[in-house]
Amino acid sequence: MAAGLKTVILLSFVLAVGFLLIILSCALWANWLPLLVALTFVLAPLPNALFAHCGGDEFSAHESTAAVDLGRFITATIVVTGFALPVVLTHSEVIKPAACVMSIIGGGLVYSTIMAYTAAFRQDYSEFD
Repeated sequence: MAAGLKTVILLSFVLAVGFLLIILSCALWANWLPLLVALTFVLAPLPNALFAHCGGDEFSAHESTAAVDLGRFITATIVVTGFALPVVLTHSEVIKPAACVMSIIGGGLVYSTIMAYTAAFRQDYSEFD
């Protein structure tokens, strides 16, 4: 196991800072709509995880299939929505610009932590190991 306890502690600290920024962007200006950003970034990796097991067989030339590409597309759409939602809410003057910046930074930290965790603890199973 390449990733150890220090990796878990670092990732949990960054995740906590990301959620703290999102919650502060809501609480400081008494508007709880930026909390939707946390929901989008937590749900973003799910399509990738669900469709990752729909890959091709070992004899095909291409690693990805249409289902894997669909999962990546849905994940990318959710991530773009997570970054664009605070900007749209700021443009329509529903939330303050500082809340938008805090929400985007916090959401980026949350999503990058989830991706770093999955990359650090990925286990590639082989039939011959």
